Amino acid sequence: MTAASPSILIVGAGAIGALYGSALSRQGTQVSVVCRSDYDHVQQHGYAIRSVVLGDHVFRPHAVLRDVSQRASPPDYLLLTVKVLPQVDRAALIKPAVGPDTVIVLIENGMDIEAEIAAAFPNNELLSALAFVQVSRTGQGDIVHQALGSLSLGRYPSGTTPAAQRLAALFDASQFNCALTDAVVTARWQKAVWNTAFNPISVLGGGLDTEMMLRTSDNQALIRRAMEEVCAAAAAAGHALHPKLVDRMIADTRALPGYKTSMAVDYENGRPMEIEAILGNVVRSGRKNGVAMPTLETLYALAQMVENRLNVPR
Repeated sequence: MTAASPSILIVGAGAIGALYGSALSRQGTQVSVVCRSDYDHVQQHGYAIRSVVLGDHVFRPHAVLRDVSQRASPPDYLLLTVKVLPQVDRAALIKPAVGPDTVIVLIENGMDIEAEIAAAFPNNELLSALAFVQVSRTGQGDIVHQALGSLSLGRYPSGTTPAAQRLAALFDASQFNCALTDAVVTARWQKAVWNTAFNPISVLGGGLDTEMMLRTSDNQALIRRAMEEVCAAAAAAGHALHPKLVDRMIADTRALPGYKTSMAVDYENGRPMEIEAILGNVVRSGRKNGVAMPTLETLYALAQMVENRLNVPR
């Protein structure tokens, strides 16, 4: 691997994968993508990206693959950006492309999502990344990046490495700030404080955006209770968070224009939702450590009901 131009394979190149893949390709890296539903369109036209950071442009990957097994040689970095769903075997999905020196990078939502990959590839370096971004796929090969874009990146379960530093430097050069952390599990808990509260509530409200969820004091009180329960679960798991984190996240969210969570977008489009990764895993961690979570338990039960209704054949 060279620091300037590593080869990168993005598996699950939807909105997140296309946006960050485009950014990395601008730094001279060889970025290939695996996409299925958009394969024919992306192969012919590339991705049309409208970005508040990168501007409007077309991203043409080095190679467009239907399946991971089509990769001729292992990449230096494999970025996994698929949704974390119970029915998706992520380890099996990427196995054909993982070589002995491949660095695996997870840019995915949820808590406790790394252990499955770490167990399957014990000899490969595993980096975990958190993306703070508003981006969506609006059609075949069409990506709209509305706001933000920074990342937090660290070795799982802890520490930083030269490979992490090289990748972070590439993101930094692309205008997407990438902060290195030696405590990436704690960083995941921090993001869960927002995700685990806002995502299910947005769905249970029928596709609410953030402005609607924070419109009244009662709305804010519900969000706050859910966020505080995540903080309690984090502390019980050994990852105490800043006491002002909830206040800061609510204030920061209110300062932004209203936008829909990833789970709300999936719900409205009839796609599988990351209920287990984002909410279920937090609830299970809290239960394991004896944390009272009446708000999260209620949200989890209701979210499962909604998901089960969506999956009933009509």
